[in-house]
Amino acid sequence: MDTHVNTHDVFRGSVARKHGYVTAAELRGPRYRRLFQDVYAPAHLPVTHELRCRGAALIVPNAAVLTGRSAATVLGVELAKPYDPVEIVVPEEHRFGPIKGMSVRRTAVSPNESRPWNGMRIARPRRAALDLALRLSPRNHSWIRRLRIAVPDLDAFIRSGLVSPEQLRRAWRRLRNRGIRLARAALSMVDPRAESLPESELRVVLNAGGFRPIPQYSVTKAGREVARLDLVLEETKTAVEYDGRWHRKRRQIRHDKARRKRLMAEGWTFVVVTAEKLRGDYRTILDEVRQAQSQRDRSTSFRSRRSLVFSARSASWSSGG
Repeated sequence: MDTHVNTHDVFRGSVARKHGYVTAAELRGPRYRRLFQDVYAPAHLPVTHELRCRGAALIVPNAAVLTGRSAATVLGVELAKPYDPVEIVVPEEHRFGPIKGMSVRRTAVSPNESRPWNGMRIARPRRAALDLALRLSPRNHSWIRRLRIAVPDLDAFIRSGLVSPEQLRRAWRRLRNRGIRLARAALSMVDPRAESLPESELRVVLNAGGFRPIPQYSVTKAGREVARLDLVLEETKTAVEYDGRWHRKRRQIRHDKARRKRLMAEGWTFVVVTAEKLRGDYRTILDEVRQAQSQRDRSTSFRSRRSLVFSARSASWSSGG
């Protein structure tokens, strides 16, 4: 019986060779691209994470579930880059993997936590959200470092509207999974007002230093919004902003400078964090924020003392002294 193989999409190389669709030499040539061992796609197809997930579906066990960042990306929340590992979970009894290009975890997944998708199963939103945190166990990084990964992912996933924080709190209440403590801690820090992953990560860094920043803070004047700031320590009018690569464009640099200059005239202090700085030691960022607040306190104290001197002089003059 003839077996149809669609060599215009992802396909198993061994099956295509067996039924005469391609030769081994053709698979090694420029017409096809290998995605995983024995999984190929036409070279002209753009490599996306979803394409690689569909390729993975051809070789994973029937009980495997696509989850974590991979499931989020397929569901429309682009947390995985094209060549990031395809994240799946399989039941404990399966001994599938390791496979280059995949991240395989063995854990229990109930049938109602997933649904069919392209020949395999994909986690439903509540389970995918859980695995965004559980994927960070066993511990390979510090607690803060893992929160800096988990919280931004959860921020973005919840912001999409696929699931709410309250739904996750109820679903995770009685769980005993390895890594659930981290998952609950990350969920307690979620704020879907954040508009980018680095902004969320920066908020976690500030929280680690004891600060409680407000994301996407609206600055108004005469009832009209004049600026929106990434993160704000409201009590001291300190703005902490993330400047990614697009902020390096000449036009954007001019815009940022003019905007910050106007706000500084209104009493705002700025700490600007670049991508390079965010990748470094987070304690450097906290030191800069504390320094900015210290300078502001000294400046405020100086202005207060000067005001008192002027007040005293005015009182003296008015009394004829």
